[in-house]
Amino acid sequence: MTDLLEARTLASQPLDHALALPARYYTDSRMLALDAQAVFRRSWQLVCHQSQLSGVGDHVVTAIASLPLLVVRSDEATIRAFHNVCRHRAGPIARCDGRGAKALRCHYHGWTYGLDGVLRGAPEMGRTEDFEPSDIRLPEVRVQVWQGLVFVATGEAASFDEMVAGIDARLGAERSLAGFEFHHRSSYDVACNWKVYVDNYLEGYHVPHIHPGLNSLLDYRSYITETAEWYSFQYSPLESAADLYGSGEALYYFLYPNTMLNILPGRLQTNRVLPLGVDRCRVEFDFYYIPDAGPDSSPESQARRARDIAFSDEVQVEDVTICEDVQRGLASGSYEAGRLNPLRENAVHHFHELLRRAYRETQDHGRSELA
Repeated sequence: MTDLLEARTLASQPLDHALALPARYYTDSRMLALDAQAVFRRSWQLVCHQSQLSGVGDHVVTAIASLPLLVVRSDEATIRAFHNVCRHRAGPIARCDGRGAKALRCHYHGWTYGLDGVLRGAPEMGRTEDFEPSDIRLPEVRVQVWQGLVFVATGEAASFDEMVAGIDARLGAERSLAGFEFHHRSSYDVACNWKVYVDNYLEGYHVPHIHPGLNSLLDYRSYITETAEWYSFQYSPLESAADLYGSGEALYYFLYPNTMLNILPGRLQTNRVLPLGVDRCRVEFDFYYIPDAGPDSSPESQARRARDIAFSDEVQVEDVTICEDVQRGLASGSYEAGRLNPLRENAVHHFHELLRRAYRETQDHGRSELA
């Protein structure tokens, strides 16, 4: 572990002379545990949109750094997030997303919790000495709803307000994300470390070389990338046919460590990059659209959404291919940390600096149990 937490490698680097992270941070088998501890358990994680929890008892299941979570609307005004682990013998409370649950019932032995996480009933435990159901409750984690998006933090994390400072003003009321509704999810399993995928997302440097279709819609000469304390964003003028996005602006936000918001006219797409192993990750693409006025979407809206989904898949296949190629290059033994382009890769540098700081803090505070 000392080589992963080496002070010289983790020292802050100025943008104009910055190197990328060394290959071992993408290939060493110990990185999965280190990233879970230093990054994922100490950050805010996107889990869903509030439209997926519109009714009392609506819930979604997810996991963060191997911790199963159940996010539920416990009453009209409150969204809660609990460990999805029964306090009896660790059975799952919920196995899948659901609607309108009246209670939370473990699938293993039927222990039943209220929507507030307090145990309400345990079969055949009524005569058990010194057993009081109301003393038992599911562990709860912090929840934050912002722009209609639901985030949770399972451990220490920066102030959420600091994390998103300035984004509301940049979006403005006309581009609020709260009015979108969930449409569907597409997931891709990618044979690369999760950081390879994030690195790729954070720069438009590769767009002219990897994404011919996307490049034709964007103005690469006007493509700008800016960074804030906990996020970065890329934007470009956008021109497409009226039956796709029309004209306007493409805006891509990255919220540390693994959340992406892809905002195009009439469409929000969120991405979560989830580690599955040191050389595997899953990318969840959730699509959201402005609901049509009527009960059914118009044929024009249906066609536009179908084109958007097909185009997104085309771009994603291109990204998957290059990310898997990069992972093979990192694992080859040939790669030495390369020089970053200060103009086009400033957001990659920003991400790497946040990672270096997270790894330094893990070392400084003696949190690592991995050595």
